Amino acid sequence: MKPLWLEKFWNSLSLIGMLLGTLFFAASLTPSLVPRPFLIQGVLSGACFAIGYGIGVFLFWLWNYLQLPKLKGRISHAVKIAAMAVTVITAMVFLWHAADGQNSIRSLMELEKVESAHPFKTGLIALITFIILIALARLFQLIYRISSRWLDRYIPPRLSRFTGFLIAAVIFSMAINGVLFRFGLHVMDSSYRKIDALMEAEVPQPQDPLKSGSAASLVKWDELGRMGRSYVSSGPDAQQISNFTGRPAQNPLRVYVGLRSAETAKERAKLALQEMIRVGAFERSLLLVTIPTGTGWVDEMGIDPVEYLHDGDIASVAVQYSYLASWLSLLVEPGYGSETATALFDEVYDYWTKLPKDTRPKLYLYGLSLGAMNSQLSSELFQVLGDPYQGALWSGPPFTSRLWRSITNNRNEGTPEWLPEFRDGSYARFTNQNNALKLPNSHWGPMRIVYLQYASDPIVFFDPKDFYREPDWMKAPRGPDVSPQLKWYPVVSMLQLAIDLMMATTTPIGHGHVYAPQHYIDAWVEVTNVNWSQADIDRLKDYFIAKLPKPE
Repeated sequence: MKPLWLEKFWNSLSLIGMLLGTLFFAASLTPSLVPRPFLIQGVLSGACFAIGYGIGVFLFWLWNYLQLPKLKGRISHAVKIAAMAVTVITAMVFLWHAADGQNSIRSLMELEKVESAHPFKTGLIALITFIILIALARLFQLIYRISSRWLDRYIPPRLSRFTGFLIAAVIFSMAINGVLFRFGLHVMDSSYRKIDALMEAEVPQPQDPLKSGSAASLVKWDELGRMGRSYVSSGPDAQQISNFTGRPAQNPLRVYVGLRSAETAKERAKLALQEMIRVGAFERSLLLVTIPTGTGWVDEMGIDPVEYLHDGDIASVAVQYSYLASWLSLLVEPGYGSETATALFDEVYDYWTKLPKDTRPKLYLYGLSLGAMNSQLSSELFQVLGDPYQGALWSGPPFTSRLWRSITNNRNEGTPEWLPEFRDGSYARFTNQNNALKLPNSHWGPMRIVYLQYASDPIVFFDPKDFYREPDWMKAPRGPDVSPQLKWYPVVSMLQLAIDLMMATTTPIGHGHVYAPQHYIDAWVEVTNVNWSQADIDRLKDYFIAKLPKPE
């Protein structure tokens, strides 16, 4: 004889929920854009099983609500046992073959193949995740029932059920947003602030008066922030550039203003302009307005190459707008980055347009990730048509980037979403690991816009609409580092890509959201119209590739 609690548990299980949950679980084990370790895979698979189960429960409720015929007695019991057997067998088969899917990505990214996807560990983590989520769902149901029963005394039954559902939803929303979410934000905000203020012993204050943070600088060293101090202290000097090129070179100028350097975005932008004037930034041949990522980080792999390509005759300026990670900054302060980017561009552009056209530097914009999105928002095209800047390089633009989205959606027919061609190519072009910027029968206009993006970058290609429709970038032909085994599944694919978003920087360099210097070189050559021989360009690529950290 079964224990009472076991019988209740067995009877509470939804047949269609188990079957649909298994389908979601199996789909979650298929590859997406980024390789997943077993811990992340287990949580994802457990969540997918719970969501599939929940959809099944809803469909069963709808079936009963429509008063359709039900299975009863032994038939129902037998079908449930068979469904449980199918669930277990299917889960084991897909878990056992999960490594094949992960290896289809790893081989494209030149990673060592895994012999196993740790099926038992993954399955256990998935089961724990499923149980926790189902327990939360049943807690929601309990609150709903208690509330609606109490309200039955005072209001009509249907209204009491609706109100009871709202009460449960509000309580859960307050618990998640008001307690867990805010507590998590507080912890992360405090941690990032402390890290940003950390003074590293290995990064001493610069002695060169032309560097931001030096004794002669208008910007204090301890107010630059951790990323700012690292940025102005790194990069090649004139001797290093000259040793490579065999030509005379200058020390590149790097101006940086930290978040604590002034109270407001406008004040920081004005301080940056004053610092640029002090060091002679407008006397260089090329001027680069750089928008950092959320933490204030400027990717050296994106800046160092262009400094070599122009013999150090270049100045760049960046202003920090946050110390949070880009995804967190986008979540809690989405407009702050664009406010700073606009203020900086307005200050620099206004000063630049007042200089004689024949002696002023060429002006370019640059940004990576959230910096790319905010850089695109820093100016409208109609503002600069009368006196346009020369171009921009935007790498890894987030899927929310308005200009990128408009150009991509209006790409030429027959070109893939991951490498679109836009009209005659005179305004904007796209490239990836394979240089695609030399378009036949095409010429550049007065502004050169280049997007560097990898087909395997989920930060670029995630879209909430993937919940219900297959994205164009999944269709043939696919990008060079996208698994041929990748398939679209309703709901599940969006959840996979959401996990990929958080893991986008864990890929090897040259894939995902980790952009390689050799690909930046191709982009900078085209954007800034560098007149180097192909042999010298290849030699510079080899030089930077040799400097990359070796994989462990």
